[in-house]
Amino acid sequence: MIVEERDYRLKPGKLGLFVSTYEKHGLPLQVKYLGKFLGYFTTEIGELNHVVALWGYEGLDDRARRRAAMLADPQWQEYLGMVADYLDVQSTRILTPSSFSPIQ
Repeated sequence: MIVEERDYRLKPGKLGLFVSTYEKHGLPLQVKYLGKFLGYFTTEIGELNHVVALWGYEGLDDRARRRAAMLADPQWQEYLGMVADYLDVQSTRILTPSSFSPIQ
């Protein structure tokens, strides 16, 4: 298993709008296509205006196949248009759980 960590830095004042739009429009589509939703977090201390999402996949091929299917969905493209003006920077990391990680 691999874990994809997506970190979104939002423009000041847009965090609440981004999260509520994602909950209503983005999350249902991602659950449909991506499968294993591990968590969704916002920052409280430190660098503010961040959202971190974690998704689990069987491997890189599984991730590529699932994301390609989602990107081909017109509803996903519509959602991206809804949030494009809220985003400042996005980064993605692929994490491999250690043998003792509770997330496997």
